[in-house]
Amino acid sequence: MSAIPAVASDVPEQRNGEPEAVPDGGWRERAAALVLRFGPAVWCYAVLKLIGFTVFMKLLSFSGDYLGKAPRFGGGAQPWDVLASWDGWWYQQVAEFGYHPALIAVPNGVPGFTIQQNSAAFFPLYPGLMRLVSDTTGLGLYGAGMLVSVVASLFAAAGIYAVVDKLAGPRAGVIAAGLWAIAPGSGAEWALYSDSTFVALAAWACYCTMTRQWVAAGVISLVAGLNRPTSAALIGAVGLAAIVELYRRESGILRPLAAMLLAPLGLLGYVGWVGWKTDDWGGYFKLQHDAWLHYFDWGQGTWHAIRGVLLGRTDYAFAYPVPDLFSTLVVFSLPVLVILLVRLRPPLVLTAYTLATIVSVLGSVGIFGNVSRYLLPAFPLLIALAIAMRRLSWPVLAGVLGSGAIASGWFGGYLIFELGIP
Repeated sequence: MSAIPAVASDVPEQRNGEPEAVPDGGWRERAAALVLRFGPAVWCYAVLKLIGFTVFMKLLSFSGDYLGKAPRFGGGAQPWDVLASWDGWWYQQVAEFGYHPALIAVPNGVPGFTIQQNSAAFFPLYPGLMRLVSDTTGLGLYGAGMLVSVVASLFAAAGIYAVVDKLAGPRAGVIAAGLWAIAPGSGAEWALYSDSTFVALAAWACYCTMTRQWVAAGVISLVAGLNRPTSAALIGAVGLAAIVELYRRESGILRPLAAMLLAPLGLLGYVGWVGWKTDDWGGYFKLQHDAWLHYFDWGQGTWHAIRGVLLGRTDYAFAYPVPDLFSTLVVFSLPVLVILLVRLRPPLVLTAYTLATIVSVLGSVGIFGNVSRYLLPAFPLLIALAIAMRRLSWPVLAGVLGSGAIASGWFGGYLIFELGIP
């Protein structure tokens, strides 16, 4: 059980580790109960996110920099076109044309880039949802992708609320959802990116694990494995929690075992499919390493970037001074946030998931300025802050979170999309 302190008025009556009771009655009563439970957190998230999003769009309009860039590389005819550039462009390619995995060597004299970039590096769940929604609604791929991201972000806010509410009460849950709306890297939440979809799945998988809904946790983790490779952190955390549960025998054997077996199938299935299509079982990892220069290097890339920032140099890969400085500050804050989280002794799945996410981000080479976005899934880091802030009155909270929302339009959106590469 968690040792996180809670204010008596914040704690729901049922805290025994079992799923929350579903009210009796028809679907209207159940829907009303869900609105009452999750409505405050979702509205808090949506309002704060809308403030930051508006500031982000205004900054793009003021700068006009997007007009001088190609639509694929951070440009477009309108400010909002920027949201569909970079990774968003690749997701649209997958949604429209599907995959054509191939390891095609392209000699260009640049070390590390020996294979042509290929859309197979992008997992299929998000572009698949884009295509499904586009075909169903007629919105087009851009509109469908934005709809999927926004709706997924609301489910993510609800999932974060559910996790934190279980630990520290509804007030802390609402605040945590609000903090995620203004987190560093939050600009990717409302864009043609898969981040919101993954966090929604991760939050609910953690909640199901905490409430011992093992089959549901396994299925959600399986789906998350079809969304992005960093799902390995979630899969490992759910599997570790299931192993501990098997040792304790509090949920029997079959359900935790099912979670362990189901969780990795999505990730392994897609990586295996790419390997089969490229006639190389390591094909996916070769694409990541040689074409996208993204692989686990035990933190060397992170160290070189931080060292360069501290010394005022740009002699490291993918140097973007302003985003890199901000990412360095984010990295320096991690030990504090981790200590505060561990001190609360949260459930194993949250600790394992958070630590594994941090290790995978800092231990991999890539665009260092993206660290804030890569850490967006590590929502448990917000728990200690939410608990500390719940003692504030609602007017004070509105002022604090509202100010953060305004600032997030710059550091969560403009900083990443225009001053760096998201």
